[in-house]
Amino acid sequence: MFTIEHDFDATVITLIDEGHAGLCEDVTINAFEDCVTLEQIDPLSAEPVRITLSLTQLRDLAAALDLPEGSYRMGGKAV
Repeated sequence: MFTIEHDFDATVITLIDEGHAGLCEDVTINAFEDCVTLEQIDPLSAEPVRITLSLTQLRDLAAALDLPEGSYRMGGKAV
């Protein structure tokens, strides 16, 4: 399950883990004009952990989801 909200400066997507015994904490994705952040509460410390991706990194991640193992550059496979 997920939710989508449009705030003033970001689109916020929350991924909710459901349906099995080993549930993970919710993941919140904030899409800003110049970056995307992913946040999840660390169950051991109860503190949020944040990862920030540039738009280039996000583009590369999206492309990588559909590619086989290897090393790539956008526009062709790296040598």
